[in-house]
Amino acid sequence: MKRTYLLTTALGLTMATPVFAVETSEVLTTYADIAAAKYEDSLITAERLQAAVTALIADPSAENLQAAKSAWLAARVPYQQTEVYRFGNAIVDDWEGKVNAWPLDEGLIDYVDAAYGGPSDENDYAVLNIVANPKFELSGKTVDASHITPELLAETLHEADGIEANVATGYHAIEFLLWGQDLNGHAPGAGNRPWTDYASGEACTGGNCDRRAAYLTAATDLLVSDLQWMTAQWQDGGEARTDLFADENKGISAILTGMGSLSYGEQAGERMRLGLMLNDPEEEHDCFSDNTHNSHYYDGLGIQTAYLGEYVRIDGSLVSGASLADLVAETDADLDGEMQAKLSSTMMALGRIKSAAEAGFAYDQMLERGNAGGEALVMGGVNGLIDQTRSIERVVTALGLDGIEFEGSDSLDQPEAVFQ
Repeated sequence: MKRTYLLTTALGLTMATPVFAVETSEVLTTYADIAAAKYEDSLITAERLQAAVTALIADPSAENLQAAKSAWLAARVPYQQTEVYRFGNAIVDDWEGKVNAWPLDEGLIDYVDAAYGGPSDENDYAVLNIVANPKFELSGKTVDASHITPELLAETLHEADGIEANVATGYHAIEFLLWGQDLNGHAPGAGNRPWTDYASGEACTGGNCDRRAAYLTAATDLLVSDLQWMTAQWQDGGEARTDLFADENKGISAILTGMGSLSYGEQAGERMRLGLMLNDPEEEHDCFSDNTHNSHYYDGLGIQTAYLGEYVRIDGSLVSGASLADLVAETDADLDGEMQAKLSSTMMALGRIKSAAEAGFAYDQMLERGNAGGEALVMGGVNGLIDQTRSIERVVTALGLDGIEFEGSDSLDQPEAVFQ
């Protein structure tokens, strides 16, 4: 279970707001401009994924399935860098569950291995298999799913019956439909869904290939429309940008809340330390594709870019401007140096995980009990993220802000609760 991690530094004191040569409005403008660029890049890469999925459905083949997988992997790069906009920006946090919810009970969507099991006390719909069932009972009502549409996924199936594990939409639903289950445990290898799961006639494997194709198409179309909506929120006049500037001190607090919450409770705790404690490959963020090393890396990079006020777009262009680092440097140059050093150190640690995975030491192998090398790599990232959070706390104090809360995680705050 997550819990709120309340800063216990000198935040309860009333502090005078420093006067800066760098205008806070300029810092917020850079932050919002980078958000707009990141979501635009996420949208562009999602549209490329959409085109690849369309090609796969029109002409199923091993080559077209691989092209769709490659497009999915590319789409994750800019999107993961947007996650630092969660927590501090309510409009993003309320929306994010539609596009990046995890972990999911994939049996809700499609066929799974027999070892997956059946309905559980936690989720009656863990093996509902919407692809195979055009009509089913949900929350006491009969659902007609003969036509799989974005509306069906978003309005009826996603988090069905109020259960968070019933993830029917977003990147990870698409990931499962492209890769299938990863049945390798702690051994090398990702999911290995055959391209024939999208073939027609007698060549179809897994059954219901037409409905599987319809689900993949609907989920991808929905992802694109969701990203279109969020991209618009960060343009001039958009709600997210307007909310950010409504109170400039709260806007700066939003930046720090996103940085601290993603660093500490979400990434260090829920996404990394928890999986290592449980030695569970199902706790990987991108568990079907074995892309978790990249998700962790680009999450960390998003935190760094939020502080430095610069982002390299997918076309190679740079978006930059007045930054949080500039504000901190005016108040305490040593603290700015500390913050930048901590962010760089964390990126080196996450980079080591990424490099090891790309060399063949997959993240789920790192999570295996007794794998000292894997544990050292993962904990290097965890410790770096925790350490940089301590510096983010000091930044909050230096800027005279108060009332900021960071997300926590039982895996960090009360580890004994994880096993209860």
